[in-house]
Amino acid sequence: MTRRFKVLVLLVVMLLITVGSMVVVWAQRDDEEPVTILGTWTSTQEQQFTDVLRGFGIPFRYQGTAAQREVLLSKVQSGEPPDIVIMPGIGELAEYADQNRLQSLKGLYDPRQYGSPWNSAGTIGGHLYGVPVKADLKSIVWYRQGHRPADSPASMKSWCMGMGDDGASGWPGSDWIEDLVLQREGPGIYEKWALAKGKTKWWTSDPVRDAWQAWADLLKKDRGAAEHALLTDHRGAPEGHGLLFTGWGGCTLEHQGSFARSFYGKKDTQHTGLMDSAPLLPAGPERVRAHEVTGDFAALFSNRPQARELIERLASKAGQQTWADTADVFSANRQVQSQHGTVEREIARRLTGAVPLCLDASDVMPPSVRDAFYEAALLTIAKVSAKQDPDIPELLKNIQNVQDAWKEQHAGAPAPRTVCSTR
Repeated sequence: MTRRFKVLVLLVVMLLITVGSMVVVWAQRDDEEPVTILGTWTSTQEQQFTDVLRGFGIPFRYQGTAAQREVLLSKVQSGEPPDIVIMPGIGELAEYADQNRLQSLKGLYDPRQYGSPWNSAGTIGGHLYGVPVKADLKSIVWYRQGHRPADSPASMKSWCMGMGDDGASGWPGSDWIEDLVLQREGPGIYEKWALAKGKTKWWTSDPVRDAWQAWADLLKKDRGAAEHALLTDHRGAPEGHGLLFTGWGGCTLEHQGSFARSFYGKKDTQHTGLMDSAPLLPAGPERVRAHEVTGDFAALFSNRPQARELIERLASKAGQQTWADTADVFSANRQVQSQHGTVEREIARRLTGAVPLCLDASDVMPPSVRDAFYEAALLTIAKVSAKQDPDIPELLKNIQNVQDAWKEQHAGAPAPRTVCSTR
């Protein structure tokens, strides 16, 4: 071996050692990178959530945005998805499961700690991909304390209503229609509609069309209130305390989920009452068939040990109890103790009682179908406010066309297996 060759070999060996060292350094740096989390919580609730995360001792970087779907899509397309995403529904969860972008959560939490339908909601195509980290009750109506309404349908003037949202305007209208379908038809029909089960064209079926018509008929009784609702954010004015306390025209009732407490604030919440929505819905009264609920689900987009540990801590009994205590929110974990205020006890009683629980239908649907649902709700109220009759059969036909196109393009795609509890 010549001296020159020996020198060349030595240089190559040194280069390989250097490159190897660089790889090790890069790997260590990657391991030390904070866990990235994308969610929908902003403002006060973002601060509360990050306070909980700091207690886990795992470095993290949280981004809260009302345009979560768009931000996530952009990050996924750029090849840099967050480690963890908090999703406001399982329809989007199923979409990413179909793309094989999610990591299994098996072994990171015990689904048996979570009651039905939460214990199976995050299971898509037989794989556990989501854990509910926050639960909210719908199918309720808020009223100012001392002004409990009669158990009969309320007039349009009574309703504080707003369709606006930073990232998903129209969903409050979908809540009305979902609740009408649920209370009129019961969990069986509701679940088949939400999951598009069987060969029935559920969007153009009598149960959905009749519920939609009942909501439109309510809107038509006060077109001025309908127009105001179209132009109003569901949280009320930025400087206000929710629609119930800053409502238009002296409205006294609000069809809003338990998360409305964060709009009212603690002081105003102490002066509110709530009751089941079924007796107050248009063309009623209806009996309570079930309670609609919604949840925020944590999903894992990377397999980094730190991200898995953070999910494990957040989903645990201790993590969920801390989150519930810090932010005054409700957990789907049955081992977590609820808050002790009068309103909180009423919400907890419904979340854990004998009446079946059904996940928000639009949250379960594929995002394209959900978006078409929201748009049709907005078009309905826009037509009414313009003193025109909405063509409900045509609106529903259009949503059904979106549903059919999705099913054709995603034949065999993994999907949620249940919507309503089995209790």
